[in-house]
Amino acid sequence: MINSKYDWQFHEVNDTTQVDQLAKDAGIDPFIATMLVQRGVKTADEAETFMNPTVSSFHDPFLMHDMKKGVDRISQAVESGEHITVYGDYDADGITSTTIMYETLSDLGADVDYYIPNRFSEGYGPNVAAFQSIIDKGTSLIVTVDNGVAGNDAIAAANQLKCDVVVTDHHSLPEVLPDAFAIIHPRVKDADGNAYPFGDLCGAGVAFKVAQALMDDVPSDLLDIAAIGTVADIVSLRDENRAIVKFGVQAIKNSQRPGLIALIKEAGIDLSKFDEQDIGFGIAPRLNSLGRIKDATVGVELLSTFDEDRASELAKFANQQNDLRKSLVDQFYSEAVASVESSGDIKNRSTLVVVGENWHQGVLGIVASRLVDKYQRPTLVMTGADGSDEVKGSGRSVDSFDLFQAIDPIRSQTVGFGGHHSAVGLTIKQDKIGVLKDQLEAAAKQQHLDLSVKPQLEISAVLPVSKATTDLCDQLKALAPFGQDNPKPIFKLKYDRLSDIKTLGKTKDHLKFSLVAGQNRLTAIAFGKGEFASELEQGASQLEVVGEVGENTWNNHTTVQLMVDDMREALPPVVDRRTRQLHQQMFANSGTYVFFHEKVRDQLKHYLSAESQAVMYDQNELKTLDQGKVYIVDCPDSTADLVKVLGVIHPQTTILYLYKKQLVSKIGMPDRHSYGKLFRFIKEHANINIATQLKQISEHLHLSARTIIFMVQVFLELDFITIQDRIINLNPNYAARDLKSAPSYHLREEQLLTEKKLLVSDTHEFVQFVKDSLGV
Repeated sequence: MINSKYDWQFHEVNDTTQVDQLAKDAGIDPFIATMLVQRGVKTADEAETFMNPTVSSFHDPFLMHDMKKGVDRISQAVESGEHITVYGDYDADGITSTTIMYETLSDLGADVDYYIPNRFSEGYGPNVAAFQSIIDKGTSLIVTVDNGVAGNDAIAAANQLKCDVVVTDHHSLPEVLPDAFAIIHPRVKDADGNAYPFGDLCGAGVAFKVAQALMDDVPSDLLDIAAIGTVADIVSLRDENRAIVKFGVQAIKNSQRPGLIALIKEAGIDLSKFDEQDIGFGIAPRLNSLGRIKDATVGVELLSTFDEDRASELAKFANQQNDLRKSLVDQFYSEAVASVESSGDIKNRSTLVVVGENWHQGVLGIVASRLVDKYQRPTLVMTGADGSDEVKGSGRSVDSFDLFQAIDPIRSQTVGFGGHHSAVGLTIKQDKIGVLKDQLEAAAKQQHLDLSVKPQLEISAVLPVSKATTDLCDQLKALAPFGQDNPKPIFKLKYDRLSDIKTLGKTKDHLKFSLVAGQNRLTAIAFGKGEFASELEQGASQLEVVGEVGENTWNNHTTVQLMVDDMREALPPVVDRRTRQLHQQMFANSGTYVFFHEKVRDQLKHYLSAESQAVMYDQNELKTLDQGKVYIVDCPDSTADLVKVLGVIHPQTTILYLYKKQLVSKIGMPDRHSYGKLFRFIKEHANINIATQLKQISEHLHLSARTIIFMVQVFLELDFITIQDRIINLNPNYAARDLKSAPSYHLREEQLLTEKKLLVSDTHEFVQFVKDSLGV
């Protein structure tokens, strides 16, 4: 059974007249007009600004808080020859921010250098020791980039040492801003309560605006670097950021930076087809790997050097670091998965804490993200080190769980802690791991974390395979650059059949297949879904596929392909899976499992996941089952019991196993002659031990042991016999009664009719009966 990873949300535009009007006024295809309306673009002017930003798309930098004050102070330092230090950060946004500010000040003739703190020994943001060292070396002005708005202590220390600090940052604002000389930040409001027109700039974007103010012009030579930081930091690709990335992508195509050219070459990127995805998947990871593995300082040198030999050397180093980063992530991820699977936490916990030994700290956040992706629950990945009683790590969360708020109540028991809703960094003592695990579970209950809720995936439209063409790809490019708040359109593909199903990769983790409709064929690639190959080859019923349509060039031949985001097996309302054998995998999917016999339920309920529930057929909870999947596990004794269940439930899909270990119909109902033989035997033999003599009686009467036991039960219910300590004797006071009046006899009749109706009937007849009972 192929289940979707996401909750598919179809973004339908109800007002088609608005689409038609926009298409007419803007002179664009109605299909693209639909995509624009989905993005909130409603007028021709808005469409032109969205698709074709110009220099006028850049706001006045002096609208940003403290911009004039900060620029004046920087200009004063440049003119008077003060030594300026640009204080950056170790991720791609920090590296590009530092590069922008350093190059700008160098072009102005400043006495300037840069400093990027070490992720492992110094951590993120300003720290007192680093500022002390910088100032001791002669710096009288520190300009922070991509950090500083929460650096209260370090900035206070700088003030005491008579060194001014100009903060340029974009991160969340603390309750108390630092006492910096100037705080240039797009979300800080001025005295009149006004903020910069666009608050979603990244660190590189803010540095770019400072450069614009210092240069009194848009610094076009820095657009390439600003675009890298903007895409890498996954900020909104609306408004000013669209202009930065749109122009920046073009600038990169024509870049004269030796380091950037060398890095693109090492990444194997085709510069003629360069777009924002090449930044996100090619350039940014290599810059990020520098800080994750060792020291990010060389990243600034890589981007700013004009020495081609040095550029090539540094690009190769960045590529090696990225390869090392990927291998470490793969290694630790595999070990983490093994730890999770062996611990049983998936069944017992709503959150995960995985602790390794001597894992590289720089990649723990990536490992945590991959575990969240796999297990769909908040996850902390931590590591201990030889000779230390501390563990350090990173956490990632799902949308519905505030990870920072979950851990904050035990902040006093941590060595170090920080972060936000979706990501945290943490250091604790080894003996506090249990406390951390318990706190996360308590928070999961407090925040009502529901693991059955899937993340949403917005589907733009249903697209026939015949429409997936190069012309469509060209049209979609008008909506680029794609990213946060402007995702690449995702389509549900309409097709007739699947073909050419195969796995890819050394470990066959990935899947490739073709979607066929008439003479049209579309190749689809589904990363991480190789496990479904055999199921697709066997013919998964009504497979639904959603993904992004794009171009793939190989050996100078360009074709259209689908990058699969998700797929699911669209089940009909009733699924006939009647079986004589049950196995654990049949209970792996989340849903409600209905049982008719307590013994069967008790034997199987431990196979159910935490998101599933086991319900007896006569429980009141059945009335609340109005969605999802319901599994009818075992076969009832009476068809009426199943009809009653089907009459009160309203699931999307009903899957019927109707398991029965031994069919009563194989034994049948004893005839009157058999009853007579057994009755005469009991009448003629006193003190029959049914436990020890059953086999002999069976052979003597030529009746099966199960038939004899059944008839004995009928006789007992009719008071024909007595049983004490398994010794059977005739009741001397028995009275003649109809065999059919015995409850066991009646039950056997019901069971025989039920098996004929539910277990022997063909699929068509059976499914129609269930549909009629469900009212579908």
